[in-house]
Amino acid sequence: MTIKKEPLRIAISGKSGCGNTTVSTLLSEKLNITLINYTFRQLAAEKGMTLKEVIEAAKNDDSYDKYVDKHQVELAMKESCVLGSRLAIWMLKEADLKVYLYASDETRAGRVFNREGGDLQQIKDFTAMRDREDTGRYKAFYNIDNNDYNFVDIIVDVNDKTPDEIVNVILDKLAEKGLIEK
Repeated sequence: MTIKKEPLRIAISGKSGCGNTTVSTLLSEKLNITLINYTFRQLAAEKGMTLKEVIEAAKNDDSYDKYVDKHQVELAMKESCVLGSRLAIWMLKEADLKVYLYASDETRAGRVFNREGGDLQQIKDFTAMRDREDTGRYKAFYNIDNNDYNFVDIIVDVNDKTPDEIVNVILDKLAEKGLIEK
C-alpha cells in the first residue's frame, strides 16, 4: 500500500465498545503510520487510577477531558497518523478521512463483556451511564453533540463486521478518495 498524501491523518470515532481501539490499531499497522489512541483509559493508567475513578473525577473537573482532547490533537498534528478517540472526528479538523464506527447498545455491551468479563447487565448500565455523561460533557465543553456524526466521510456499521472487514472498508474509502494506492 502506498500513501499518496503526506501527512495522512485519519480520525476514527465511535462510542465505547464499537472497536475504536482495535480498528485504529489495525489500520495504523496496515498503513504503517502512528496510532494515537490517548483516552481516559491511558490517562487513568498514567495517573495510577482506575477508569471508573477518572470518569468520576472528570464529572467535577473538566481538566481531565480537556487535557486528553488537546493532547491527542497535538500528537496527531506531528505526523501521519490514525487518531482513534470518542471525539477524534470533531476535534481533528485537519483529518483527511473522518470515520464513525456505529454499533448497537447490545453489541457494544457484549464486546465490553467479552473483553473485560463481569456482569452483562452491569456493563449495559455502566455503558449507558457513560454515554449520557460523555454526551453531557462534550456538549458543555465544546458544544459538540456526539450523536450527530452525519458530517463524516464514512459511517461503518460494525455490528456484523470483523475488525479486518472494517479496516478493509476504510482502506477502500481511502483509495476512493485518492489518499492511498492499494
